[in-house]
Amino acid sequence: MSEIQSTEDAILTAARKVFSAHGLQGARMQDIADEAGINKALLHYYFRSKEKLFEIIFQEAFSKFAGSAAEMMTSEAPLFEKIDAFIDKYIDILLNNLFLPGFVIAEINNKPERMIDLISSKGLRFDVFERQVAEEVARGNIRAIEGKHLFVSIIALCVFPFAGRPILKSIIFGNESIAYDAFLQERKQEVKRFVIAALRPDNQINEI
Repeated sequence: MSEIQSTEDAILTAARKVFSAHGLQGARMQDIADEAGINKALLHYYFRSKEKLFEIIFQEAFSKFAGSAAEMMTSEAPLFEKIDAFIDKYIDILLNNLFLPGFVIAEINNKPERMIDLISSKGLRFDVFERQVAEEVARGNIRAIEGKHLFVSIIALCVFPFAGRPILKSIIFGNESIAYDAFLQERKQEVKRFVIAALRPDNQINEI
């Protein structure tokens, strides 16, 4: 590995850590330089601004999510196996990129077309997943539900504890970071249990 590549990797690793801890607004270039073990001038030489560096980190993290979503949507693996793998991978991505939900929301509000282009570039399609869900419903293996609703529900169950982290950590855990981090780790199994229970054929939901 070249010295340039090694320095860039060190900066990106440091930036992920700083952005995860402080977000875009709270992070400082000096914090990233200190974490990477370089001076601020060298950091600016490699990456001109905090915003540019953040965009690179975001693109990297969101591409992982979009790729995982595309894999789930297009795979022919059994439905519950796909859901299990997706929840594991998605929550792992969020745990390693705590800034991601907030930035996605901001991008959706400010530049939705960029998000659409990024997702489309990963080959995200819903036809395979929707067909698979419909087949499981027809076989009586799961209750009547549309694939689009199932997918959105899984995303919401995974992402909200991360998007609402400042409020939930304060209200439920008295601002104890260690306790809240343990709670986030527990979400994998809790979300899986919740989704599987909600899909059982005998779990009938009354029409409103």
